Amino acid sequence: MKDINYDELDVGFDAPAVPGMDEADIQTPCLILDLDALERNIRKMGDYAKAHGMRHRSHGKMHKSVDVQKLQEKLGGAVGVCCQKVSEAEVFVRGGIKDVLVSNQVREAAKIDRLARLPKLGAKITVCIDDIANVAELSDAARKHGTELHCFIEIDCGAGRCGVTSTEAVVEISKAIDAAEGLHFSGIQAYQGAMQHMDSYADRKTKLDAAIAQVREAVDALPEIGLKPEFVSGGGTGSYYFESNSGVYNELQCGSYAFMDADYGRIHDKDGKRIDQGEWENALFILTSVMSHAKPDKAIVDAGLKAQSVDSGLPFIFGRDDVEYVKCSDEHGVVVDPEGVLKVNDKLRLVPGHCDPTCNVHDWYVGVRNGKVETLWPVSARGKAY
Repeated sequence: MKDINYDELDVGFDAPAVPGMDEADIQTPCLILDLDALERNIRKMGDYAKAHGMRHRSHGKMHKSVDVQKLQEKLGGAVGVCCQKVSEAEVFVRGGIKDVLVSNQVREAAKIDRLARLPKLGAKITVCIDDIANVAELSDAARKHGTELHCFIEIDCGAGRCGVTSTEAVVEISKAIDAAEGLHFSGIQAYQGAMQHMDSYADRKTKLDAAIAQVREAVDALPEIGLKPEFVSGGGTGSYYFESNSGVYNELQCGSYAFMDADYGRIHDKDGKRIDQGEWENALFILTSVMSHAKPDKAIVDAGLKAQSVDSGLPFIFGRDDVEYVKCSDEHGVVVDPEGVLKVNDKLRLVPGHCDPTCNVHDWYVGVRNGKVETLWPVSARGKAY
């Protein structure tokens, strides 16, 4: 390992790597990004959106990184960012992102007040509404701060979470927004989240066909009251091709495509292939080291529960079929190594089961290209859950 003068570095002692370091010398466990794969994914989505006449608003709840978002805007033409919490929106706005959609409801008075302040920092702020009472709450805060909030009405088109379920509710809330001081009716959000991870392409299409019909009915009703949605927003990594060919949606909200995790990777494209075997590349990894091999057929690595989320299953070891990650506890991962090929301090790349909550437990992304550390990016909105 090369000697590093940490006193000359801005990243400080807590960073797992420094630019110029060999990948083999990175401290583990940590998140690494294959910058070439990441850039190819970003360009591919940007080219797709452009070719289909769609806007792409990348979802920042996945990466929680100002630097990744700026790369998506630079290389992929992303028009702005989605996030789920006011605290995330604050981080992105302060980081220089100029168009932020809080793709969620904001109801607590203190959070509404914080949200209404954000346009003063030079950003366009959009928020979702599914209750007419929220219109007055947002309007009061916007008037108080002399700002304007853009509003999407959220439709529950099958996810079973937030959102209205009838065209009548869309019309009623739209009229209220249009009449409210400090608010601007911008359109509709309709994200079918429940089907994103269904293995079968045909099954996902069936769910989206129903969602698209529901959204089309609401969109067609709005001109009758003199309103037209500027944006109809939705679409994820498992469905963007359906929304973009619907003739109804004009904005995508894809997030995980850029990193690609194990749970998304296993779903099938229209030809029955896993989407991480051609459609998208794995760009995000948990780098982990073998810390013990006291048992001849079992290696213990330093990436356990505290280094990842396993809500969508265990990670898999990238690029290898001779060893398998089979279980984990707080600080340890167990790797079956039947031939004893691994040695202490060997490093493995793990593809996490679910990238979003995994990224949220790390401070840094270590960007790697050609076996060398090129950059370090903070996970800017880590822990911003309020």
